[in-house]
Amino acid sequence: MRKDTYSRGVELNSMTPDKEDFEFNDDDGDLSVTTLEIPGPEGQQRQAWDSKIQFLLSVVGYAVGLGNIWRFPYLCQQNGGGAFLIPYVIMLFFEGVPLFYLELGIGQKLRKGSIGVWNHIHPYIGGVGISSCIIGIFVALYYNVIICWCLFYLFSSFRKHLPWSDCPMEGNVTLKECHISGSTSYYWYREALNISPGINDFGGVQFKMLGCLVLGWVIVFACVMRGIKSSGKVMYFTATFPYLVLIAFCIRAVTLPGAGAGLAHMFTPDVSKLQDPKVWLDASTQIFYSLGLGFGSLIAFASYNPPTSNCRRDAIMVSVINCGTSLFASIVVFAVLGFKAMNTHTVCLEEYVSR
Repeated sequence: MRKDTYSRGVELNSMTPDKEDFEFNDDDGDLSVTTLEIPGPEGQQRQAWDSKIQFLLSVVGYAVGLGNIWRFPYLCQQNGGGAFLIPYVIMLFFEGVPLFYLELGIGQKLRKGSIGVWNHIHPYIGGVGISSCIIGIFVALYYNVIICWCLFYLFSSFRKHLPWSDCPMEGNVTLKECHISGSTSYYWYREALNISPGINDFGGVQFKMLGCLVLGWVIVFACVMRGIKSSGKVMYFTATFPYLVLIAFCIRAVTLPGAGAGLAHMFTPDVSKLQDPKVWLDASTQIFYSLGLGFGSLIAFASYNPPTSNCRRDAIMVSVINCGTSLFASIVVFAVLGFKAMNTHTVCLEEYVSR
């Protein structure tokens, strides 16, 4: 057993990880004993966020994602437009905020990841932490595929003429399949995915997509390779840049012809839909999906906080920001949908008149 001896008679037994007794012999012959917290081999200090803003940006960046931009507008359109906001807000405060607060609280108090937290509460429910980690792996797999698609379109956009803006020509005639489905759908299925006729036909490896997927994983690794020391700094960009893009899209979308019709469709409530239990089930599911509850990530984020941090305020703040982002993204989406609907209506009228 190793002892570290200091001047003036202080001895420390460094093998005990939690607490140590210091014997102090003063020159006058007085003896005093002081107990201090000393981290040892089994109690290494956990990393911490460089600042509170890093934690908030990390949680906001985690909670705000495809669930806000893709899934919420779809559910809003399917479940009565503005009427869907009623069960959504109710579920937010009766389901989302309490569970969000719970995950932040136990992670911050125990300062462990998801597996460690649930094992600490009781070994019999340690499988909850393992299950959440497995779910996180599956989510990371398909989210990285979406990153791959984004990178593919990003690289394809570095052209003078966007390849999905027009249909390809066969001689002097527009390709029939593209004319029926539209230029964007045709490019997605035939150029980006190069989709096969059926699931029984593998179709081979799409090397351009494979390269984008590998690049996506490399970017993720570079962001997390040093833990929160690297990912915390990345959050300054990844958590704020989507809002800048949404603001730019919103300014453009609301100025398009037909945007007003799309927004009117969104905010016109169909109150009769509230009698359908499926609407309430969709609102409840969306809260879980949107806030990222049950994945264990919130527990991990909060474990790097000081134990005295105000996690209740953080839970309420992030939940409200997440809900507001869903509404803001829906405005952008429905404005664009109104524009596309007007374009489709105009094309149909022109074709009818030409006949």
